[in-house]
Amino acid sequence: MSRPCHVLRVFTRGDEGGNHLGVVNDVTGLDTAVMHQIATELGFSETIFIDWRAGGTPRVRIFTPVDELPFAGHPLVGAAWSLNRMGPGGVDRLVCGIGEVRVRLDGEVTWIDADLDPGAARRSEEAALAAEARLPVPVAAWRVAMPKDYLLLELGAESDVAAADPDMAVLARHFGTMIYARRGSQVRTRFFAPGSGVDEDPATGSAAVALAIALTAGGEPAGALEIDQGAEIGHPSHIALRWGDGVASIGGTVRRDEVRHLEV
Repeated sequence: MSRPCHVLRVFTRGDEGGNHLGVVNDVTGLDTAVMHQIATELGFSETIFIDWRAGGTPRVRIFTPVDELPFAGHPLVGAAWSLNRMGPGGVDRLVCGIGEVRVRLDGEVTWIDADLDPGAARRSEEAALAAEARLPVPVAAWRVAMPKDYLLLELGAESDVAAADPDMAVLARHFGTMIYARRGSQVRTRFFAPGSGVDEDPATGSAAVALAIALTAGGEPAGALEIDQGAEIGHPSHIALRWGDGVASIGGTVRRDEVRHLEV
């Protein structure tokens, strides 16, 4: 059976860059093993499968080449864009592995609104791990459970972020590592998840949400940041992050590259 897979780029900078995503809107007959196989063969950092056959709120499943994720930003933004721009339209929420998230479109920007729990973050001393992974000593470090284990390392300068060449075997011991440097409302980030088959991700919306959780726990209950990621691997990406009143919002632009037909 042939079914379409829409290939999108999510969190683009204008028409450039972004994080590639496979969107499969027809899940008829697809079990977990086949979804894993499709995601592995596509090779994108994530592929999302949307089940909206029964009406009501569409349900989604998200796969990396080797893992299933309960929550991920760029697949949810891409799915929201796909359902509202290509049909059926009128979708204002999605159900993923962590429950329901709200979605909205504002001009060219597609937004995901997720509940923010500052109790999911804790300060952490990660100097030894950073040294073992060939990373600079962090200015600050957080661990955030979403429920996957996100390690956030704030570095002293953007140049430290750009020059980082971490040991992936060390970073594979937990789900994902975000390194970042902040200058006012501008943030430069990189994200590594080698344990899930993604050595470096071009744009990571879930890590942006994790950052909002950490900043809230650290005494910033509301704020707005512009996040740049992906230039080091040739996929310049941009994420808008807003948080406050118990909600973290990530937004970005989406472009569709092609439609591939899967024979499954």
